[in-house]
Amino acid sequence: MSWSAARMPFIAREAEIASLLAAVGRAADGEPGLVLLGADAGVGKTRLLDQVSRLVTADGGRVVTGHCIDLGGIGLPYLPFVEVLRRLTEDPAPEVSAVVTERPALGRLLPGGTGPEEPAERLQLFDGVAALLAAAGRAHGPLVVVLEDLHWADASSRDLLRFLVARLRTEPVLLVGSYRADDLHRRHPLRPVLADLGRHPRVERIDLAPFDTAELRAFTTALTGAPLPEEALRRIERRSEGNAYFAEELTEAGTTGAELPETLAEVLRARVEDLEPATRRLVRTAAAAGRRVSEPLLRAVALPGDDVDAALREAVAHHVLVGEDDRVAFRHALLAEAVYADLLPGEQVALHRDYLRAIAEQPTLGTAAERAHHALLARDDRSALSAAREAATEAARLLAPDEELRHLETVLRLWPAVPSAADELGTDRVRLLLTAAAAGGRAGLTTRAVQLAREAVDSVTDDPELMATAEIALARQLLAAERADDALAATTRAEAAIAHAGDALGAVRAWVLATRARAALNADQDDLGEAAAAAAVTEARAAGAVDAEADALISLAVLVVDDPERAAELLRSALDLARRSGDRGTELRCTYNLAANRFYAGELVEAATVTEAGLALAVRTGLSWSPYGLELRLFQEIVRYARGDLSPGDPAGSGPVPATAALEGVRMYAAVARGDAGAVERALDLLHGPHEDTMITLIAGGCAVDALTWAGRPEEAVALARRLIDEIGRVWSHVFLGGIWLSALALAALADLAALDRLAGRDPTARLTLGDDLLGRADRTAERGRPRGGPLGPEGRAWLARAHAEHARLHGDRDPTPWATATASFGYGYRYEEARTRWRWAEALLVSGDREAAQREATEAWATARAIAAGPLVTAVADLARRGRLDLPGMAVGAGSVLTARESEVLALAAAGLSNRQIGERMYISAKTVSVHMSRVLDKLGASGRAEAVSIGHRRGLIES
Repeated sequence: MSWSAARMPFIAREAEIASLLAAVGRAADGEPGLVLLGADAGVGKTRLLDQVSRLVTADGGRVVTGHCIDLGGIGLPYLPFVEVLRRLTEDPAPEVSAVVTERPALGRLLPGGTGPEEPAERLQLFDGVAALLAAAGRAHGPLVVVLEDLHWADASSRDLLRFLVARLRTEPVLLVGSYRADDLHRRHPLRPVLADLGRHPRVERIDLAPFDTAELRAFTTALTGAPLPEEALRRIERRSEGNAYFAEELTEAGTTGAELPETLAEVLRARVEDLEPATRRLVRTAAAAGRRVSEPLLRAVALPGDDVDAALREAVAHHVLVGEDDRVAFRHALLAEAVYADLLPGEQVALHRDYLRAIAEQPTLGTAAERAHHALLARDDRSALSAAREAATEAARLLAPDEELRHLETVLRLWPAVPSAADELGTDRVRLLLTAAAAGGRAGLTTRAVQLAREAVDSVTDDPELMATAEIALARQLLAAERADDALAATTRAEAAIAHAGDALGAVRAWVLATRARAALNADQDDLGEAAAAAAVTEARAAGAVDAEADALISLAVLVVDDPERAAELLRSALDLARRSGDRGTELRCTYNLAANRFYAGELVEAATVTEAGLALAVRTGLSWSPYGLELRLFQEIVRYARGDLSPGDPAGSGPVPATAALEGVRMYAAVARGDAGAVERALDLLHGPHEDTMITLIAGGCAVDALTWAGRPEEAVALARRLIDEIGRVWSHVFLGGIWLSALALAALADLAALDRLAGRDPTARLTLGDDLLGRADRTAERGRPRGGPLGPEGRAWLARAHAEHARLHGDRDPTPWATATASFGYGYRYEEARTRWRWAEALLVSGDREAAQREATEAWATARAIAAGPLVTAVADLARRGRLDLPGMAVGAGSVLTARESEVLALAAAGLSNRQIGERMYISAKTVSVHMSRVLDKLGASGRAEAVSIGHRRGLIES
């Protein structure tokens, strides 16, 4: 039937409409975002969103709405998004159809879809939703996705919303979420989500306030057709406190000529009590389903003999119910709650039993989760048990681990009350606990997953295979909780359980050994790990356990550090197994490890090839922001930079805060090498940014040290490097490998400072002592901090050679040999660092008197620096040529100084340590004139102070040595 509620004119809310339309306009211009609309129940969120929807649609945009519903502790995974996707794919644009075809994981959420049979990860589904919204936005742009009643949203929908906010970048899509502010108690699950989203720069919050007096007057006038008497308006204002829904109910009650009821509940009850008996029964029946119920389901539950059509028409005419497509909805959630609360407990139970019966007879009328919800409220434990188990299976299919866990915990809670539970479900409680533990692990609820797995272990009695399986599951969850020693103990118990089982449990034994290998690897027991991994491979091959073999091969490859080529072969074998088994997650893990293996072995070309293939797989499977997808993104940037591509690359895009921070961190390598303005500030911002990742601290911090040195701020560079070495050493180890890099960078800054000291006639002994300490630290790290006991790789050896060369420069050693060694060490393909080290080699050759060799090395460094657009290095090599009067292609010898003769003299005297007064006395000018000259020097050199100007002047050959 076709029916709906009458629409009244929209009143007020000009500022809120302007804010929402401005957000829509930004989305149309390629700035997607999220608007969170919060207000107390009844203030008018839905009315406001309906009005904005009409305006957007009239202007050529498209609005789709998804609703959350309240099912208590039972959740319907992704419910509002399922509704949105259904609308977008009912009559899809070609762009949308293409996404649906390319992203098979989306089939899990689409009508009649099941998704691919192969295993999938939740990120694949999330990425598919983001791609579909983007395609719909481009086809119909701008696209506005309204998510109503987020306070009832399921956990998976909350996670997907967070992902979309982070993922959308330039798509013409605006997300709008409404929620009841008065429902958000201190422990409400939406509160931390709102706090997290509120920190995102593209999230705007609108708090919808109640009507003021003028708005309320306009509102009630629109309701009644004429202004209310002032006294009546004041009474309604006082009683409603500006709440639009309350005011409407009170106004309509007052216009009937009766006295205003004392409470809103009485108003709502009166509205229902005025209905015909059959209509009252239908409304009360609908209330047991919540705010909304499908019309076919409501008809199935209605009493036989009642004229449902007539009852619906009367309920709509009296503003109790409205129609929404094939659903019946209460005009307001407060009305549904009031009607349900007015039912006697026995009436509530009876209605839930009716719903349970109707869905059981016609399963298409409701989901398993809805059936479980009604069964619980109907106090039918047996039906609730089976329905919750079915709902858990459906949640697993939808890649909704939070809801899967919640349903499984319902089953476990009901288990003792249903003696036939094992027969009903076809499984035992231990296996159910293991399934719940796995769901908890996928949901990131590590502590709960460990508890469930441990309970499973404690519940096994005399089944060796099940005992070993449970112990393996516990070990895997303990590894996720970073409790490697406890995980090792679990594998020992697992092995003991099947010690006498023979070959029949070969696959289980393979998994026991593979898990032990991974646990030993994490516990730094490499010998044990290598032995376990090798045994696991043998056992897995004998049992045909391809998945266990791939897992063990990856661990073995990580442990075989003394032979990178053998490790690479192991990883290639694991990769082939993962591809054959269709395990995309393991395939990505293998690809990442192979890319890392090739990079650290110095095989940069192969590393680039493997990384590109891995990224293509990540994009194709929707795993771009998975842990290994992110690691491959990082390697892509690092390999690109090392091979001499210093271009900014594609925009970083948006992802989770730690992920984007990590990506920006590795991009700082090239930014510093290019000489980007503000590189120091960017690196320091990342160093102190909103993340807790020590690797980001290392990379951003080291880049900040390098940028400070290039900027002529060596004192700050040394201080930062020392702080980073101490800070990271406390978190990781005092011999962490990155310490070699930081020590080399600090030694470079110290060498610059020592050169300035010698020019100014100051004693550099303190700097030499500090440099000796830094070099000793680098040497100890190279000796004791090698990767898992294996040899130092090409990059580590190169930075160690650079540290020794910088140490020699610090001490004033003129021997160019250390620089020749360092340059050769970077020659494995690290173009920028090879060119930068060659520049210092040329400088050492020049100082030692070998001008011909200096000319040769400087020319090569110059050519590379210009080819890769390494701005600071180009300037440094040019300055060296100017000081040493070397002839570089494209640069004239003896090019004029940027400073006047007077300014050059002032800078030279400042370099000698003279004050402005002393310089004035030496030059027979006033100190004020000296200050003017120095200001011009600072301005021309882009220096922030005298010390930086002297450093730049020395580096650029503007000060005679």
